[in-house]
Amino acid sequence: MKIKTIGLDLAKSVFQAHGVDADGKTVLVKRLHRKQMLPFFSKLPPCLIGVEACATAHHWARTLIAMGHEVRLMPPSYVKGYVKRGKSDALDAEAICEAVQRPTMRFVSVKTVEQQGILMAHRTRSLLVRRRTMAANALRAHLAEFGLVANPGIANLVKLADTAFAEEERLPAYARRALEILIRRLMELTEEIGALDQELRAWHAENEASRRLAAIPGVGVITATAIAATVTDPDQFRSGRQFAAWLGLTPQQQSTGGKTRLGGISKQGDRYLRRLLVVGATAVMRHARDNTTPMAAWIRELLEKKPFRLVSVALANKLARVAWVVLTRGETYRPYGMAA
Repeated sequence: MKIKTIGLDLAKSVFQAHGVDADGKTVLVKRLHRKQMLPFFSKLPPCLIGVEACATAHHWARTLIAMGHEVRLMPPSYVKGYVKRGKSDALDAEAICEAVQRPTMRFVSVKTVEQQGILMAHRTRSLLVRRRTMAANALRAHLAEFGLVANPGIANLVKLADTAFAEEERLPAYARRALEILIRRLMELTEEIGALDQELRAWHAENEASRRLAAIPGVGVITATAIAATVTDPDQFRSGRQFAAWLGLTPQQQSTGGKTRLGGISKQGDRYLRRLLVVGATAVMRHARDNTTPMAAWIRELLEKKPFRLVSVALANKLARVAWVVLTRGETYRPYGMAA
């Protein structure tokens, strides 16, 4: 039995493997428990293993590559079309085995432990920021019930709360205790977010690609580190437009009969990177009126014809293309008029 390709359906405890030989004939249909995975694949001759890019996929990819196998990760949405009918682990493994052999299939680069660690810091920071926003909104709403309204910003909100606590008769005892809890939570979350920011800045200072990305307008340390850790192989994209499309920053196309119809952006791909780029583009646009660069002129010209949010997404698309060029060419971003 000579196994050439294996489709591996990952799970928490029970895995499913589907193997074929050089002629495409099924020679392996096996259910594996977690403790059986390493002994089984360590005894197999090197072969091609297809895996969906889902939870724990990068860990298993690194482990199997260390055993001498060739591992290719695929987006689950691309594998779905090869499932014949129904839903079972065996059918999923068979579909993965079929999909990984397609010459037009697109694959996901395997991330290193360091890159996954940085992305985990990003996801944790994003979660903490959301929780801080929830606490701040709750505190703002509760204070408004007593006629206390603050200007936008957490700092102004905390000052207002301190003022309210200074007047003992302004707030009832029950309200004071509840608001104290929210204020403590705000301070704790802010401190934890600051600690993660320091770690990201330290990694940014050591990573050359991240430093080059941060020179792009609208791309700060947070966005630069996120792109550098996520895009492990920029050469997998043929162009900057394909990279922007991977991020979901290009229009959806609904075309038939020779008629092309473009809709809103697809919003496919990495939502976190897309949000960071749109936020960065929005920040650039707010200062475009005072700048004399060609990019600022392009923004002002587009704003005369299009809504603000549409222009911010268009600028995010442009920033994504610039980031792809910086990564693929290994060059430092040079603003207009400063090229050698």
